[in-house]
Amino acid sequence: MFRTIISLIIYPLGVTTFVLSSSVYLFLALFIAPQKLYLLAKLISRAFLLSCGQWVTYDGVTPPKEGGPYLYMFNHQSMFDGFLLVGSFRHYVTGVGAQKQFSWFIWGWIVKRYGVIPIKRSKLNQAIHSLEAMEKVMNTGVSCLISPEGTRTLTGEMITFKKGAFHVAQNTKATIVPIGINGAYEAKPKNDWRFKPGRIRMTYGEFISWDTYKDMSLEELRDTVKEKISKLAY
Repeated sequence: MFRTIISLIIYPLGVTTFVLSSSVYLFLALFIAPQKLYLLAKLISRAFLLSCGQWVTYDGVTPPKEGGPYLYMFNHQSMFDGFLLVGSFRHYVTGVGAQKQFSWFIWGWIVKRYGVIPIKRSKLNQAIHSLEAMEKVMNTGVSCLISPEGTRTLTGEMITFKKGAFHVAQNTKATIVPIGINGAYEAKPKNDWRFKPGRIRMTYGEFISWDTYKDMSLEELRDTVKEKISKLAY
């Protein structure tokens, strides 16, 4: 009951913050490339999280643009994850997002303008095409993010890591940045509309360079990254 009451209070504040800040972003994005608006996106993300009652702590080393492109990999806990990630980056980063998001009011416009690549997980050929598109973006020097799980957890525990993200890593020879998210599932689980105010911790792990994993099999790389993310998140 308490969580329901708190959510009814938080929702108007969160929605208002999101709509107002998104309107500013979309207006500026008509004239300015998203690569130059990453600081605004970072500010908006942090403001939205705070308006939803989430106090976020960031641990570990956040990589600078120099040395990229990076492939950021994280455990997918909540709808807040994208805001957590964008709120921490020191440079522009894009990635793949569920295709259905692109038809949502306001949000669909934002992800399109931001440069997110749509992916339809249920269609293997389309998913492969989306990952190939991400590789092309990374080959231009732009860093990307992806959740190896492919979707949000329903229990709070990490689910099976799919191979797609690791094909991208091996094909681009990118430096992998493992990220662990803790507390986002409790804040807003996928199967519950309510928010729970609290603390979310996001931890950057040690970077994994191409020289470190070039001799690993796809399965070895997957298991190595999963172990690192698990230690960071739990």
